[in-house]
Amino acid sequence: MPEPTTASSPARILLADDHALVRRGVRLILDREPDLEVVAEAGDGAEAIEAARSQEIDLAVLDIAMPRLTGLQATRELSALKPGLRILMLTMHDNEQYLFQALKAGACGYVLKSVADRDLVAACRAAMRDEPFLYPGAVTALIRSYLDRVRDGEENPDHFLTPREEEVLKLVAEGNSSKEIAEILVISVKTVHRHRANLLQKLGLRDRLELTRYAIRAGLVEP
Repeated sequence: MPEPTTASSPARILLADDHALVRRGVRLILDREPDLEVVAEAGDGAEAIEAARSQEIDLAVLDIAMPRLTGLQATRELSALKPGLRILMLTMHDNEQYLFQALKAGACGYVLKSVADRDLVAACRAAMRDEPFLYPGAVTALIRSYLDRVRDGEENPDHFLTPREEEVLKLVAEGNSSKEIAEILVISVKTVHRHRANLLQKLGLRDRLELTRYAIRAGLVEP
């Protein structure tokens, strides 16, 4: 099991599930960890929102199928109410539709109840590091969905760099002038300027420094 986080105080967790027995079992899993503490419980989505309003909460662990407000509805409300709140979905449903709805609503992780004893603690710690957590089947579903969108032409090509733009970006980040880039790629300086303008627009960046930082993050150049 991963080492506990080094935070000075445990993550304050809200646990919402309409089955008291499930809440009890999940609480046992979480409360035995020194860096995690369940400070509030709720039996449905509406109660979860009230609990989040009245208490200081770092992380909400919500069941999807609950009375009054479902976990998905509560996630949308909580994301709007407390933008910094991390939210995990805990569900018995290994279901792509629920997975995509949960992520769209604002959840940062999706944990199956059937393997909660294995995955939930790791998911909570990932959420507190602002990292996503998905079970392996969910990752497969996301990749398959993405590839389907690409195949069907639904991905916006403006979000992707052309091979030539990537070459220009790398050379800009390495400190080459427009004239030097033109000579290396055997294109005109005017064409280099056009590629740079396209890069800035596509990536939402302002100048050479930001382009360089982006290139380092993208692994095109060494920091």
